[in-house]
Amino acid sequence: MNLPIASLAQPEPANATTAPGGRVRHFYKAYGLVVSSEVALPELEPAAPATPDLEIAVGPVDFPETASHRATAFLFEATRQYLSWQAVGTFMISGRRIEVDPAPRVDDPLLAFPLLGPVMALALHQRGLLVLHASAIAVGGRSVIFMGDKGAGKSTTAGAMIRAGHRLLTDDVVALDLSDPERPMILPGFPQLKLAADAAGAIRLEQAEVRPQVHPQIDKAQHRLHDGFAAEAVPVSRIYVLERGARAAISPLTGAAALPAIIKFSYITRFGRQALPGDFAAAHLRQCAHVAGRVGVSRLEVPAGLARIDEAVAAIETDLASGTR
Repeated sequence: MNLPIASLAQPEPANATTAPGGRVRHFYKAYGLVVSSEVALPELEPAAPATPDLEIAVGPVDFPETASHRATAFLFEATRQYLSWQAVGTFMISGRRIEVDPAPRVDDPLLAFPLLGPVMALALHQRGLLVLHASAIAVGGRSVIFMGDKGAGKSTTAGAMIRAGHRLLTDDVVALDLSDPERPMILPGFPQLKLAADAAGAIRLEQAEVRPQVHPQIDKAQHRLHDGFAAEAVPVSRIYVLERGARAAISPLTGAAALPAIIKFSYITRFGRQALPGDFAAAHLRQCAHVAGRVGVSRLEVPAGLARIDEAVAAIETDLASGTR
């Protein structure tokens, strides 16, 4: 039987509309925002079409010529920020809009890596949030943030907390809303955790689906959680800097040490002083100092060896139950 052409068309997803130019515009929610995106981002939670707080559009980006020939290039202006990776594409962040100019033959899953990492972090920073390179877990009505150098075990410790029955708030990009100075809040990101193969094998998150690898050089696998995600903002209770140790132990940092730790692991400082032009540097310092003074920072020693990760989980639970600080 010959069917009319219209009947063969695929129905538009409930969270999508057609953008000018024929591209599909998807709608999601993340970090307390409604996001419309011409790049498919299935990592995010779907949302009904609505006026977006943040728009992601695909089109040409005019990167200044002086930096455009480098394999990796960043440029920060007062109202625009440019990030370019020759093998992936160029991104421009301006106000409530992110422009994406993909490199040849680059598809949406690969574009999602920088979009949901440094590009999103800078877009959130532009909105006045304090953004940390960290992971965050909700424990009842409280929360913990894990900061640390690469390989310190931020996502691994977060995964162990999820296995223990706690809930993921966000991984890699932690956005703090300081609009109420007395109650800093962690905004929920999206239900995905990135784990190295050895950590994933040791923790075995039963409620997670491992997404396909999108590039051979990306060593961590994306674990999409079907359960164990906290979808509402939670007050900041504890901030930990992870270090390797002989046993699980928690020790508060002094005020003089807490502020440099937050500055070090704030996302924007990864790009150097150029990323904080004009008054942005002073505003960023005030935000970091406020969180250091209001919440404080502790050193969390995590025992070497994945078989002992639950010792760190027990130490965190005991510290939260103490109710001090």
